[in-house]
Amino acid sequence: MNHGAGGELMQEFLGKHITSHFPKMKAEVPLDSMDDSAVVDDVVFTIDGHTVKPLFFPGGDIGKISVAGTVNDISVMGATPIGLACSVIIEEGLDIEIVDKVMESMGQTAAGCGVPIVTGDTKVVEAGAVDQMVMSTSAIGKRSPYLDSNLAKAAEYRKVDNRWCTDSNVRPGDAIIVSGYVGDHGVALLSFREGYGFDAEVQSDVAPLNNMIAEGLKTGGIVAMKDPTRGGLANTLNEWCSKSHIGMEINYADIPLRDAVVNGCDLLGIDPLSIGNEGKAVIGVVPEMAEEVLKTLRRTPEGKNAAIIGYATEGVERVVLKTEIGGKRILEAPAGDPVPRIC
Repeated sequence: MNHGAGGELMQEFLGKHITSHFPKMKAEVPLDSMDDSAVVDDVVFTIDGHTVKPLFFPGGDIGKISVAGTVNDISVMGATPIGLACSVIIEEGLDIEIVDKVMESMGQTAAGCGVPIVTGDTKVVEAGAVDQMVMSTSAIGKRSPYLDSNLAKAAEYRKVDNRWCTDSNVRPGDAIIVSGYVGDHGVALLSFREGYGFDAEVQSDVAPLNNMIAEGLKTGGIVAMKDPTRGGLANTLNEWCSKSHIGMEINYADIPLRDAVVNGCDLLGIDPLSIGNEGKAVIGVVPEMAEEVLKTLRRTPEGKNAAIIGYATEGVERVVLKTEIGGKRILEAPAGDPVPRIC
């Protein structure tokens, strides 16, 4: 299960057994970069598979998460998503009312974020071949009309090496912003699935972020973005350090965390920073524009709890977490997501 959970084991598995068999091709953001989307001839493209269990959970369902997750993968590159494709594999015998409910949720989410579902495919397989329903969504996007001016604003303060908001574009001094509370999705879904009761206080954060991100790009100075899904915030920050060849100093006290999430994770022995999110973005910003971008994000519904949590630096080689009692520890990338089948 950890080979598909988004952490270090998955990265190793992909490199050795998946991407190593594919032909190399020239692309501005290629497969090998392992960003949230690829860029080929200025077309941004991504695909997502969804095996969430159960299909319905506090704050969302497999339909909503399919649309939101795929829209977000396009948006964090600095692109505008323009169309979605949906492939559904349904287990024989699944109640047709469940299918209708999921599809209605997909339609409402797509309409709400302004990204239409334009093509798709549907299969029904024999009972036991899949667990109720498996969803795959893909999307295409085009360069955001605000991306060039955004990067030009960043370039007023330092050299910007990439035309897109990629994982490798973070530099020493850049501020790290998270757009809201982390850990909500994983804790809400795990609690609901296992009956722990935390879901009474915590709901999934699943939401499309394209409109919030567009507002941030209008302000300018953003150099990197990523949605911290599988592996959570810890995995995202470690990926940025690895790909950008920098270190980070992160202040734990500044990370937005709900008390119910922290308490639930303490009880279960789980690190809330390693749990997947489905409606948050981690954003790298040149320090001179960080406060302005933060103010912009906080004016949007999806970013009202945004916070600056730390800075990239040459002073350390990894992600160093400053604890609440004044100490420091290394924030490791998780081997896998501690909560399986949450997306």
